[in-house]
Amino acid sequence: MPCGRTVLCLLAALAACGAVAFLGYCVYFDRKRCGDPAFRRRLRDKRRAQHQKAEGRGAQVWDPAKNEKLQELFLQEVQMGELWLSRGDLRLGVEHLSNALLVCGQPEELLKVFKHTLPPKVFEMLLHKIPLICQVSTYLIVFAKLTMLGLIT
Repeated sequence: MPCGRTVLCLLAALAACGAVAFLGYCVYFDRKRCGDPAFRRRLRDKRRAQHQKAEGRGAQVWDPAKNEKLQELFLQEVQMGELWLSRGDLRLGVEHLSNALLVCGQPEELLKVFKHTLPPKVFEMLLHKIPLICQVSTYLIVFAKLTMLGLIT
């Protein structure tokens, strides 16, 4: 009957041989995979796609400095909002100011300006419109992309 120590040594040797065989298997197929021209092409295409996707995320859709039409729309909406507020129609004034928030490149900064310049009641009305603005902004982003691509004039 074999000794317990001999069985343990035999199992350890088998485990070591199995580990070496597995590592050899991994190295062999990794070299085979990396040497394949189709693999290199797929890897290059994947990296290009990731790079383009990263560039697309970095660019702001609503950057007024890059798009004069959006800048004009922003200024027009602010002016119309001020006009309706001066006439006493708070609802229309807030509507136009919320449109200006939609096309603004930095809406947080614009809200800070509005907080200091608008009456508290009007600013509160504008804050209540923000959830609706967030829902609409998804559709407007798609619309702006289509407009920038020239699909919609």
